[in-house]
Amino acid sequence: MKIMVAIKRVVDYAVKIRVKSDKSGVETQNVKMSMNPFCEIALEEALRIKEAGMASEVVAVTMGLKQCVDTLRTGLAMGADRGIHVETSGALYPLSVAKLLRALVEVEKPGLLILGKQAIDDDCNQTGQMVAGLLNWPQGTFASKVVLDKEKQVVTVDREVDGGLETLCLDMPAVITTDLRLNQPRYATLPNIMKAKSKAIKKFTPEDLNVEIKSDIEEVQVTEPPKRKAGVILSSVDELIDKLKNEAHVI
Repeated sequence: MKIMVAIKRVVDYAVKIRVKSDKSGVETQNVKMSMNPFCEIALEEALRIKEAGMASEVVAVTMGLKQCVDTLRTGLAMGADRGIHVETSGALYPLSVAKLLRALVEVEKPGLLILGKQAIDDDCNQTGQMVAGLLNWPQGTFASKVVLDKEKQVVTVDREVDGGLETLCLDMPAVITTDLRLNQPRYATLPNIMKAKSKAIKKFTPEDLNVEIKSDIEEVQVTEPPKRKAGVILSSVDELIDKLKNEAHVI
């Protein structure tokens, strides 16, 4: 069985985000970029499934500018067998990504498609659900545990919901999106980083996959959240109650 994993290049989680002066977006020039943390978890789970003898190949997929190949090489260094890069310079929104993934699934025929539940740059949490709908595949989102039964061709997914945990049994092929508590991703070792340089990366364009990149979304303006006001030290409980009642209007 083959597993396909979607990974995304984002601004590193430790970087302080800066809005462009014209408020057209977030500054990405000379900013450290890395693999989306949820995508790392998705790739780690695919590698563990392969190491358990449940899969024969892990294929990492990324989309975007040519710089995304660097992120793809990180995935190959972690242990993915080969990579696919869909190169495009246009803005990619969840539905476009889902359509590209559907086209790649039709080419590669994986038994599982694993994605991070969301990207830390846009926090959309939509791509996994959309691609499952386009493929008409069962889906297990926000997975905190994944167990495969290769003989029965089913996958059991524990997913985190507001009330606790929900367990789903999905017929394969299926789509899974990963939550934070699923696993702890491994670090790429130096020997594997060197090996990754020789691993194959296949190039596609949206035109090759017969996918038109367009969006119904117009990004009007990006602004920073308002800065919090300084706190106030109060001298008594009565003063606190007065402010909550007359200024904050919460009691």
